[in-house]
Amino acid sequence: MKKIVLIGICMLAIGCKGVSQEKDNKDKTATAEEQESTTYEVSKTEAEWRAELTDMQFYILRKAGTENPGSSEWLRNKEAGTYVCAGCKTPVFSSEHKYDSGTGWPSFDRAIEGNVAYETDYKIGYPRTEEHCAVCGGHLGHVFDDGPSATTGKRHCINGAALEFVPAK
Repeated sequence: MKKIVLIGICMLAIGCKGVSQEKDNKDKTATAEEQESTTYEVSKTEAEWRAELTDMQFYILRKAGTENPGSSEWLRNKEAGTYVCAGCKTPVFSSEHKYDSGTGWPSFDRAIEGNVAYETDYKIGYPRTEEHCAVCGGHLGHVFDDGPSATTGKRHCINGAALEFVPAK
């Protein structure tokens, strides 16, 4: 009898479906599939994006990848100018709002209003605020609430490969 009870408990435990990591989309932002199907002003096929972007840009902008910390050519750039989306050239960040966060990625305390859109991302098991270009949907990075308290308190942690830099005239 004890064996039957033990087997029953084991079967029950194995049969239970854990849902702690499942996404509950009620009253939340779009899923990755829904975001992919969102129509953006600049919309291209995967083949068109692959032809226009470097492998790293494609991985970050179109597959929501992340570059290695410290690898961005823009990390230590101190020139005045505008950072634009590498996919569609939409201005997304200004150099006047860039700061050294010490994280290994270019960081800004604010985005250019209206050009960056936000979604909740659950890819690593807890919610983070993902940033993407509002014009082409390209993944830029994430925004956190641990930025400079003297300004916005935000840290827009951005993949440098998602950006191109246009120097001020």
